[in-house]
Amino acid sequence: MFKEFKEFAMRGNVVDMAVGIVIGAAFGTIVKSFVADVLMPPIGLLLGNVDFSNLFAVIKEGAIAAPYATLEVAKEAGAVTLNYGAFFNTVISFLIVAFAVFLVIKAINNMQKQEEEKEEAPAEPPKQEQLLTEIRDILAGR
Repeated sequence: MFKEFKEFAMRGNVVDMAVGIVIGAAFGTIVKSFVADVLMPPIGLLLGNVDFSNLFAVIKEGAIAAPYATLEVAKEAGAVTLNYGAFFNTVISFLIVAFAVFLVIKAINNMQKQEEEKEEAPAEPPKQEQLLTEIRDILAGR
């Protein structure tokens, strides 16, 4: 049974899938940082110094009464919040990842299409065969 499991685990598809999952997780972390640390601060600045990670609505106040300056303060007070700023960041992260995957799939499809076109294109006969064919056609015409 161990031998069968080892054969299954060492198949190319399983190893490829594991590598893809690890790289995907790392890519997700990079995209999350890109959105939170690079993309959203300038957008927030353009919209009037808005920090999207601190956009929230208080559903129920906590032990300390509202208003809360930041989401962290609201959580410390025990308030129940609707964190739409964090959701906005997550949506932008998703769109970036989806676009990156789209570009990768598009590139793969283009490469496959080029391979199919190469396979479909008939190979031109060698120059000698072309000349022999012309000679045969001339002799057949006499």
